[in-house]
Amino acid sequence: MLKTSSILAAFLLVANLSAAKGQEHSVELIDAAPDADEVSEELTSQFADNGIRIKRSSSRTVCEVWFCKQWPVEAGFKATEDRLYPFAPGQLIGLLHFSRRGKDFRDQSVSSGWYTLRFGLQPIDGNHEGTSPTRDFLVMVGAEQDVADKVWEAKELMEMSAEAAGSTHPAMMCLQRATDGSELAVRHNESHDWWILHTVGKGTADNKTHDVPLDLVVAGHATE
Repeated sequence: MLKTSSILAAFLLVANLSAAKGQEHSVELIDAAPDADEVSEELTSQFADNGIRIKRSSSRTVCEVWFCKQWPVEAGFKATEDRLYPFAPGQLIGLLHFSRRGKDFRDQSVSSGWYTLRFGLQPIDGNHEGTSPTRDFLVMVGAEQDVADKVWEAKELMEMSAEAAGSTHPAMMCLQRATDGSELAVRHNESHDWWILHTVGKGTADNKTHDVPLDLVVAGHATE
């Protein structure tokens, strides 16, 4: 009887873990600008008046994000295996809100609050080999410690982002190669159990504006 109970308990544990892994995520628009009481007016003026909410199951909010109204981008940029996005390192890309403690792509805990998202490139060295199929990331910085036009030196930016995770490693979100389509969506990468947001922003180069699709891992983490 004890053996049967143990087998049943093990079966239920596996079933529960499988159900948790497969929990559906969805995306919805937020018809409001970032909370001006929480983020400086100087920062909020940079972001679109509509945000994006990522939800797990029917009710739990994973995170909320607002992207910049426009992104300066590199003219004539073509994505390669080494670099996917036409942004400059340190560039302001968006604003993230965790209403409760969240997780970054390295499975680090990040406290509830507001964080700017700035573009970064993962170093090419042995310490990062195999941690991600891409080098393109967004790093989090506490919104109260950032200003829109600040030009971050790379080392300082990474150190400040590490503070957001209370660790020695930056708090980061992984960018993936942009997929086609103009509709806001979230898809599941089953092999990694990643949920990936697809959206389209506006890029400016040579005084011309064009669509810039962006795919961002909003739930799930590296397998290292």
